[in-house]
Amino acid sequence: MEHFDVVIVGGGLSGVGAGYHLQRSCPNRTYVILEGRERLGGTWDLFRYPGIRSDSDMYTLGYSFRPWTNAKAIADGPSILEYVKEVAREYGIERKIRFRHRVKRASWSNEDARWTIEAERGDTDELVRFSCGFLFLCGGYYNYEAGYTPDFPGTENFAGRIVHPQKWTDDIEYAGQRVVIIGSGATAITLVPAMAREAAHVTMLQRSPSYVLSLPEEDRLANWLRRHLAARLAYAITRWKNVLLGMYFFRLSRKRPELVKKFILRRVRRELGPDYDVVRHFTPRYNPWDQRMCLVPDSDLFEAIREGRASVVTDQIETFTEKGIKLRSGQELVADLIVTATGLDLLPLNGVALSVDGRPVVPAEILTYKGMMYSDVPNLASAFGYTNASWTLKCDLTCEYVCRLLNHMEKHGYAQCTPRNDDPTIQEEPWIDFSSGYVQRAMHKFPKQGSKKPWKLYQNYALDIIALGFGRVDDGTMQFTPAPSSRS
Repeated sequence: MEHFDVVIVGGGLSGVGAGYHLQRSCPNRTYVILEGRERLGGTWDLFRYPGIRSDSDMYTLGYSFRPWTNAKAIADGPSILEYVKEVAREYGIERKIRFRHRVKRASWSNEDARWTIEAERGDTDELVRFSCGFLFLCGGYYNYEAGYTPDFPGTENFAGRIVHPQKWTDDIEYAGQRVVIIGSGATAITLVPAMAREAAHVTMLQRSPSYVLSLPEEDRLANWLRRHLAARLAYAITRWKNVLLGMYFFRLSRKRPELVKKFILRRVRRELGPDYDVVRHFTPRYNPWDQRMCLVPDSDLFEAIREGRASVVTDQIETFTEKGIKLRSGQELVADLIVTATGLDLLPLNGVALSVDGRPVVPAEILTYKGMMYSDVPNLASAFGYTNASWTLKCDLTCEYVCRLLNHMEKHGYAQCTPRNDDPTIQEEPWIDFSSGYVQRAMHKFPKQGSKKPWKLYQNYALDIIALGFGRVDDGTMQFTPAPSSRS
């Protein structure tokens, strides 16, 4: 059984970033990345549907240590995948990845102060064991095997093809065909203009609308700065500019939601004209940032609607038919291809079954510590991004904190670190305060957050820089235990 100081689960954006931070800040620590698939890249390799792109700007979704130099701020999936691959190659991280190693279980022993990890090898189906002193879950928050699709009545009657974007394959033909896309989130809003370039017509069928905001595909200031300043300085300025603008917009959305709502809808009306029914098709029932905002680059969605290549229908599905979908209103949408952009299937703790000294860890019964570790679970952290900002902003901070923690343990001869909640006044709260359907369906399975720090998630980059970058590691909540050989 191979032993490593750190085992990282997941070879995507987060896992590659974790590898870099370990190499830089903990050069004496050995590590391996266990990736269940045969390629690195995670989300950006898995999703291959038309138009796949980021829903955050790349100056904040990119790594803090590696400038994004592409002209596009809202980048396409292949460009992001190549960026992750370049980082993995440049820093030698790719050599640390064991592909086709899907982690199924991890068991912690207090006596040995180590994790024993069981992974299934995809090429041989054998069970492989590893041990490590620290386990770092960087595999994201959703099930890679399948997305979420409601149990629509009558699907067996449809004569055409039904596909979920997560299962998109190269043999799916849509040129010259009538396409119905079910959904109103970021995936649907990405698919519509991309498929409308070749399809006969694309209809986005939504039960209720989302907030949609158009932004320039290129950041002119960022491109100007890159021409006149060193790449790292230009990147840092743009990154902070976008972070601060995002924080301001989010806070304004929470403090004055009606003002932000009017601002967004006014821009939609300007895009689609006075005769378009913006109230029905683009006015959500919730306030801005109660769900994640949908960004469209250079108004591509609105352009497809204006030109008649795409349309939006707001209604509910009664049943699938041979020709398409019959709606509650009685209308029938005729389709050759139906795409169910209906969300993700969320998994807590990367879907890994954890146990501590033989006792199973039930995710719903534990609290998150600083948004990355868990009550009474030793030597384990997980990378999870922001809901109101770019994923990588929080993951970079998490990686830096994990490295500080490991170095503190090495300096003081500790083998074990465990967050303990000894405060009886802490109240449990949902892990994420988001009204999105895919979040609400899964929150009962996820860990909780607490009512105050260090158990509370603030979703605030500036506060997290202070807490994770400069706050004490030995804060009284984190309990440390010496190595087995030095215990009395």
